Amino acid sequence: MIKRQSLSFILRWFVSSVAMYICINFFGSFREGSEVMRSSFWLYLSAGLVFSVINTVIKPIVTIFSLPFIFLTLGLFTILVNAAMVGLTIWILPDVQMTFWGAVESCILISLINCLVNLAMPDVK
Repeated sequence: MIKRQSLSFILRWFVSSVAMYICINFFGSFREGSEVMRSSFWLYLSAGLVFSVINTVIKPIVTIFSLPFIFLTLGLFTILVNAAMVGLTIWILPDVQMTFWGAVESCILISLINCLVNLAMPDVK
């Protein structure tokens, strides 16, 4: 059971890393003088790990506190919650910047990528 969960976490980490690579290169930018970071494999691998940990630990807490807004907007507020999680990930990463609208577009793209992966992969329990 633990082996399956570990494999599932590693798979989700890899998918998050690929998704963050796409989102950072399409919707983000690098601070001046740090263009070497753009080609760094470790940046995107750490971005995927940070994003996975934030979604596992912080996102449920934020979602619970924002439930009234989620109910009021019939679920559309979850886009802002997801954008905040992407924004927090970008804020933690060194030399990476992203606008608010870039974070919104990134969270939508990441949701689509995760949806496709979840359809392709069997559920691990």
